[in-house]
Amino acid sequence: MRTETSKKLFAEASRCIPGGVNSPVRAWKAVGGTPLFIQRANGCTVTDADGNTYVDYVGSWGPMILGHAHPKVLQAVQDALREGTSFGAPTAREIRFARYLTEALPSVQQVRLVSTGTEAAMTAIRLARAFTGRTKIVKFAGCYHGHGDSLLVRAGSGAMTFGVPDSPGIPESLASQTLVAAYNDLDEVETRFRAQGAEIAAVILEPVVGNMGVVMPQSGFLEGLREITARHGALLIFDEVITGFRLAYGGVQTQRGLEPDLTCLGKVVGGGLPLAALGGRRDVMSRLAPDGPVYQAGTLSGNPLAVAAGLATLELLQRPGTYERLEEMGAQLESGLVEVLRRRNVRGCVNRAGSMWTLFLGVDEVRDLEGAKACDTAAFGRFFHAMVEQGIYLPPSAFEAGFLSLAHSDAEIDATLAAADRALAALE
Repeated sequence: MRTETSKKLFAEASRCIPGGVNSPVRAWKAVGGTPLFIQRANGCTVTDADGNTYVDYVGSWGPMILGHAHPKVLQAVQDALREGTSFGAPTAREIRFARYLTEALPSVQQVRLVSTGTEAAMTAIRLARAFTGRTKIVKFAGCYHGHGDSLLVRAGSGAMTFGVPDSPGIPESLASQTLVAAYNDLDEVETRFRAQGAEIAAVILEPVVGNMGVVMPQSGFLEGLREITARHGALLIFDEVITGFRLAYGGVQTQRGLEPDLTCLGKVVGGGLPLAALGGRRDVMSRLAPDGPVYQAGTLSGNPLAVAAGLATLELLQRPGTYERLEEMGAQLESGLVEVLRRRNVRGCVNRAGSMWTLFLGVDEVRDLEGAKACDTAAFGRFFHAMVEQGIYLPPSAFEAGFLSLAHSDAEIDATLAAADRALAALE
């Protein structure tokens, strides 16, 4: 496999872009080697600058649930493009898009559109503090909510990949307002509230984690958080930037019949373009300017091209059988990987939620950050490169979720399992 062009591009990029990339995990530091520069994508495949084509399980880190370059999404963007790229003024599409979200999520009565999941989470925290008059927040170790100062404390995703739980540049006075608990540990949350409940504005979490690899909530965990926060007058914030419209039409909360006070959405809702949203109870959301005193603004918020892509994506996701098919493929991939691990006598486990999945090597179970950190990252690096050599493009970190799309088929899954069998054979 020739990768000379990617290597040349990376060397050139490293001279003018920090680390050669515009988002850290793309640099492949966790697995070693030179990152592939992707030139184009279609369906469930991506093609690099050297012309190599791969079955893609990154999916632009989650948004491409329909597959790359879906013709109806492209057409929607092209139609919007002919009318202009950005106006800095309200558009009718924004109303239609907001209605889609409020109709899909019972907990969401009003929506504010932003451009990134980081913005959505930052705004959620500011709003929670203003609404409650409290300053502290509770987050969970290994959950990543973007790179906002209040939330980049014992974070997952790229921060975890690089072993940097906190970033320089965050004042201690601000970091001290963030309390950290272990995911799936309700007792620790209760302890936090017993000690400082009158100061806690909100609890924020990924209801199904995707940023320390996929980690599922244990039975009663989410329901327990809803009860604890309600009892103490704190807000419950679901960060469904990854899981929203990925695991169900709506998200984890619609699957489980839960109603958080605020919800962060992104990725899938933008159809592959920069678009995210914060939604929630009307009495909380009405505190946002211009109705209320909590300031938030964005020049490109509700960008017409992104909203057009998001609308087309959400319309297509309403087709009957959509999530059943994603679940079917996810189960097929999971059971196949578990069988390969058994047959090759390689220690590991597969965590999966619908079309999100992670293969953890060197451990039998992962239910929190400590379990994820115990996995064999060196073995994963070898596995990753063996898969790339066979035309399978996985997330370049042991602590990230892989994603299936509706463009994947049984044939791609079978090819992936055959490649995994050969790759894991080398780890025996």
